[in-house]
Amino acid sequence: MVSRKVVVRNETGLHLRPAGVLCNLAEQFQSSIRFQTGGGASGGNAKSVLSVLGACIRHGDELEFICEGADEAEALKAVVDAVEQGLGEELSH
Repeated sequence: MVSRKVVVRNETGLHLRPAGVLCNLAEQFQSSIRFQTGGGASGGNAKSVLSVLGACIRHGDELEFICEGADEAEALKAVVDAVEQGLGEELSH
């Protein structure tokens, strides 16, 4: 099991489009990919759009991704890099 924290920099948080990008990326990996919001208030399965949307992730929220499985290191790097790069959206500064 590996984990890492990242701050969401998308101005509008993780609404449907970036949530979809995250889930599509996560689906490419065999490992389970879960997330927790700051302080463990909420979280869920990063492969589920409903789980990501249900967490109401906003700009500035800290997410911790937890990956477990055969390709956990690659999965963690991919999802963290994608969030840091804005999941296909322009980032606020």
